[in-house]
Amino acid sequence: MHPAPAFRTDDPDALLAHLARHPFVTLAVQAGGRLRIAHAPVVVRRLDQGVALDFHLSRGNALAQAMLAGFHAVAVSLAADAYISPDWYASADQVPTWNYVSVEAEGPVAALDEAGLVALLDDLSAQEEARLAPKPPWTRAKMSAGVFARMTAGIIGGRMQVERLEGTTKLSQNKGKADRGGAIAALGDHPIARLMDEL
Repeated sequence: MHPAPAFRTDDPDALLAHLARHPFVTLAVQAGGRLRIAHAPVVVRRLDQGVALDFHLSRGNALAQAMLAGFHAVAVSLAADAYISPDWYASADQVPTWNYVSVEAEGPVAALDEAGLVALLDDLSAQEEARLAPKPPWTRAKMSAGVFARMTAGIIGGRMQVERLEGTTKLSQNKGKADRGGAIAALGDHPIARLMDEL
């Protein structure tokens, strides 16, 4: 996370809302004597024992076998990002920077059992299909008999029990109104401009 306190986000509800809006994460894991990276969509779970992130990987993924033994991981969700040119600021003697919004979750990961994997896939589909409304949602009931089971044999589900949850919201909030306004205007309809304007 960014070291500057001005850019930190610690509100758990805001961080979990970010993960719900931007569920595709990059997982970083030390496994098999080297750093490994995987990408996966997550479903946020609010459980009695705390927050968890459920995800799945192909059984061909280098982390699949390691997940059977369990490992510690960091998951990073990046929303939007943009280069900010110093030419856009009203103030002189500025330097280039990068604005972005991200969330990090960290904790131990264990494999899900078959029932947990099926529940994850159903919930993940429902989560993402809801974004496509008014399209009627897809469900696995639309699949031919036996196909879903054959396909799930090729993946493994995992659950990260979140022990650390932090965010960075770096949107030029350390700059004056004129400097921020110049960057927002120059970015036009870029998602970072909207986020800067809302902040």
